[in-house]
Amino acid sequence: MSDALPTPQPADDSEDGGTSRVRKFFRILGPGLITGAADDDPSGIGTHSQIGAQFGYGLSWTFVLSFPLMVAIQQVAAEIGRVTGAGIARNLRRHYPRPLLWSIVAMLLVANVINLGADLSAMGAALALMIGGWSTLYTVLFGILCIVLEMGLSYSRYSAVLKWTTLSLFTYVAVVIVAQVPWLHALRSLVVPELQFTTAYATAFVAILGTTISPYLFFWQAGQEVEEEHRRHAKPLCIVPKTAGPELRRIRIDTLTGMAFSTLISLAIVFATAATLNANGVHDIATSSDAAEALKPIAGRFAFAMFAVGIIGTGLLAVPILAGSAAYAVTEMAGVAGSLDAKPLSARLFYGTIAATTLAGAALNGVGIDPARALYWAAVVNGVLAGPLMIVMMLIVRNPRAMGRLTLSGRQAALGWAATVVMILASALFLGFVISGA
Repeated sequence: MSDALPTPQPADDSEDGGTSRVRKFFRILGPGLITGAADDDPSGIGTHSQIGAQFGYGLSWTFVLSFPLMVAIQQVAAEIGRVTGAGIARNLRRHYPRPLLWSIVAMLLVANVINLGADLSAMGAALALMIGGWSTLYTVLFGILCIVLEMGLSYSRYSAVLKWTTLSLFTYVAVVIVAQVPWLHALRSLVVPELQFTTAYATAFVAILGTTISPYLFFWQAGQEVEEEHRRHAKPLCIVPKTAGPELRRIRIDTLTGMAFSTLISLAIVFATAATLNANGVHDIATSSDAAEALKPIAGRFAFAMFAVGIIGTGLLAVPILAGSAAYAVTEMAGVAGSLDAKPLSARLFYGTIAATTLAGAALNGVGIDPARALYWAAVVNGVLAGPLMIVMMLIVRNPRAMGRLTLSGRQAALGWAATVVMILASALFLGFVISGA
């Protein structure tokens, strides 16, 4: 990844000039793109499939609302990592009370393990749908594969693998192409809300925010910016603020691209399931693999196969990120070094956390815990964690002791606080439904 944005070039209509600009753009992409793609993990696919099946196009407008909020808070996470040279947990350790750090990391671990279980289970079920066999075995094998890849590849090679894995999300573009979407209705739903004043509709709205603004993505993107800094032997921007301009522009382009990619894929899933499942009276989908199976008799084997392949591909992207974000948080909390570029024997706690959380997630399926129910409680924990964590992140990014001269601008801070307020209100609404038993 380049250290700065491409230098502006004279207008060039030649094929080589256009190709060069495209290559430079893709070299800019990295942590933001990977984070955005990981947001559409198998559990997110299940949530979006359920929303499309149950409400048709009625909640599409929420993705337009959530997009700028996603961009704002993920940019905050990235700037914390690049400016301070440390992840979120290390900044918490440096500047805030230890009990706050311990409680946030503990809740992150619980939510990530449950999410890992749901994602690995969905991957195993998807492969079993495609080729037959024992889904529990596939679940464990997928977990082992992800551990081996994270431990066996260097950071530069592994980040390249993750970037290429994002292409698996285009399978959902293929599905929506063959789904016979009524495009006029679908596109109108993006700007004209089809409101329903029901508990189910409100819960679905909160679920969309919960799957698009997730704490593990904050820890991952901040950690990846630190990894990139180390890979390029660069200094934290708070030490060399004169070099910040190009780097912060790179972060903005990378994050904006990643979140836009995530939002478009989410909409493709909602549109595809609305045009097929909802239009044919199928309104109840518990998991992403249920959605794939339900598509088969309605949209054909191609749509079914693409949906199932996408579940596996996005799982291979999201599972390492869930485990990796937990590893960053644990090692930073403990005050020890941890990096995907380190050898396993020299970063035992880091890689041990990756292995332990992944295997713990895979074990949830083996002990008979319902993945759909587990995912529900993961959303509860994420809802409890996201709001307070976003408050702390906003305090860090406005703290001169952490950020030096590069504290967040007023305009960006307003967007970040807006995202925080919306998430807190949504979480409170969701927890209200949990407490009331709705």
